[in-house]
Amino acid sequence: MDQSKEMAKLAYAALSEKKGGDIKIIDIHEVSVMADYFIIADGSNLNQVQAMADNVEEKMAEAGYQVRQTEGYQSANWILLDYGDVIVHAFNREDRLFYDLERIWRDGKTFVDVNEL
Repeated sequence: MDQSKEMAKLAYAALSEKKGGDIKIIDIHEVSVMADYFIIADGSNLNQVQAMADNVEEKMAEAGYQVRQTEGYQSANWILLDYGDVIVHAFNREDRLFYDLERIWRDGKTFVDVNEL
């Protein structure tokens, strides 16, 4: 859990550096075996969403964490970066509202500040 917490903090910081909007960390380890954390953020356009995803990949790689799978990079409506215990979701604002992952995973504990972890 400590490693996944560190990964979540790195992803949060990387999204924040690229001005990711409304960044939330959802601790899902007690409600799912899929992962420990979802990190969700949004951007205002395709370029920003891709820049957020690129920065997460760069910062995680520098720390020795390799992405297992990336989905949605070309369209940049919803980019998913799977790091195993941490899954990063970078959305454009409209699609984030449409898919509403926060509602779907409301049984997890939501943090809006990385220092709360």
